[in-house]
Amino acid sequence: MNEPHPVVAVYPGSFDPITLGHEEIARRALSVADRLVVAVAQTSTHDKNELFDIDERVELIEEVLGGESRIEVKSFRGLLVNFARQEGAALVVRGLRAVSDFEYELQMAQMNQELASEVETIFLVPGARHSFISSSLVREVATLGGDVSNFVSAPVMECLRQKLGIF
Repeated sequence: MNEPHPVVAVYPGSFDPITLGHEEIARRALSVADRLVVAVAQTSTHDKNELFDIDERVELIEEVLGGESRIEVKSFRGLLVNFARQEGAALVVRGLRAVSDFEYELQMAQMNQELASEVETIFLVPGARHSFISSSLVREVATLGGDVSNFVSAPVMECLRQKLGIF
């Protein structure tokens, strides 16, 4: 009798910085996967002003999710589906905050399906408390001196304070 293979999922993003919404999605993904690889994109398809470099983002994510032994954090470059194959992932996890996310995410999921039909995309919706939070909004508010402590974990908040020299 063959033993079932563990289900591996990849949760990709820029995570600049990781928010409480990202953390929620990552932990909830473990209800459908045995192992989750948080995949930090070294390059983005969107124009973004990075606040944290790739090593800082990986380190922050490891710190805030490090208590969960089934989560790994890795950076990647290039096509997500190639990274998913390399990791043996059957699933790509994406968070949907609002209807405005859906069109872009649907296009990406369909392209990924064409490129790697063996990798399924699943969408998770954050709880209402985190549904409006985005990394770019957190970066913008923090850069302008606003308090974002309700949207990021304490280690991320401390890194924002140090990086921006505010609060």
